[in-house]
Amino acid sequence: MSASAETVTASINYLRPIDSNGLVALGEKGKSNPDAVVTLKAKTVCEGQFRMQTYVRDLQPLLIDEPPHLLGENNAPNPSEAVLATLGACLAVGVHANATARGVKLTRLELQLEGDINVTAVWGTGDLDPGKELGFTDVRVKISADGDAPKSVIDEIIAHSNVWSPVANTLRRNVNLLVEPA
Repeated sequence: MSASAETVTASINYLRPIDSNGLVALGEKGKSNPDAVVTLKAKTVCEGQFRMQTYVRDLQPLLIDEPPHLLGENNAPNPSEAVLATLGACLAVGVHANATARGVKLTRLELQLEGDINVTAVWGTGDLDPGKELGFTDVRVKISADGDAPKSVIDEIIAHSNVWSPVANTLRRNVNLLVEPA
């Protein structure tokens, strides 16, 4: 058989798909009850030092720790790194869902996140200047995605997902927060 007569089949490895019918049903559910609010719950238990196990639903606990320079054992991300991870995951869910809704199959979806944070207050034991801004002051996210649509369409999907990300919007605005003894 000559090379010109051979059929060359390229295999494209798309990301594992989202159930598009389930996505439509979820969207319709949201449209039919636009004021619905759910309450999410988590329980964090300190195991000692800065090793924390956070329990969500019936899943295996999420481990949170601190790096050695912050007196931890370096077993897991610290709480602020977990915020970045959560933001990245939320944005990625949105991009993948919106790509699916638009009929776009993705072959790659990667997010690079970084955030600037002042840690000199050391959990309220260090520099306690009342004017100090605690928490992230700047967070940067770069999303790289490829698929079977033009870059302009994928960029639109990324922009749309950013606007509608629950975690991104939580970070962008003030949220009512109550912390009290049990």
